[in-house]
Amino acid sequence: MNIFDIVLPVLAAYLLGSIPTAVWVGKFFYGVDVRSQGSGNAGATNTIRVLGLKAGIPVLLIDVFKGYAAIAIAPWLVTANLSEAGLAYVLLLVAAAVVIGHTFPLFAGFRGGKGVATLLGVGFGLYLWAALIALGVFILVLSVWRYVSLASITAGLSFPLSVFFLFPPPNWLYYILAIAVALFLPLTHRKNIMRLLQGTESKLSFRKK
Repeated sequence: MNIFDIVLPVLAAYLLGSIPTAVWVGKFFYGVDVRSQGSGNAGATNTIRVLGLKAGIPVLLIDVFKGYAAIAIAPWLVTANLSEAGLAYVLLLVAAAVVIGHTFPLFAGFRGGKGVATLLGVGFGLYLWAALIALGVFILVLSVWRYVSLASITAGLSFPLSVFFLFPPPNWLYYILAIAVALFLPLTHRKNIMRLLQGTESKLSFRKK
């Protein structure tokens, strides 16, 4: 495996992740930068909060697709005949790159979202059944408490449990990513956790402000 077999798919994943869906939808169709309103986050949740479901649902679907597409495209960008471990290593880096691109997008001044939807897309590409269980946990927690942050963190924490105990992956490297998800989501939701503890976190409303 040469260096380009790593650099090319990782760079492609970062650029794909850097497509600032929420920012572009808000600016092009509504004349609003969603980062200037609501939570200030360039993600589907804040888009729904600021602009409503009509804007938020496409943002959500595209952000999920970014994560899935990065994983799906990566093997086509690798010229070498990789072993299972070699491909797992590349996909691990690709997964990180697309989420970093979403969180720190090149095309939006490095101010992006928290990566939840894009991580879900990565999950669909690498751990379909575990990702579906995490999505189920997210929907359940959100429907009961209506806190997107709590639902995201809970789903993220449940994800490695499914990977480890229900749907073991073909290579041990995939366990690293599963653990990283459980660590990454609470890290990007630090302020939300503080607001949850203080009782000041906003609940999701499907009406635009």
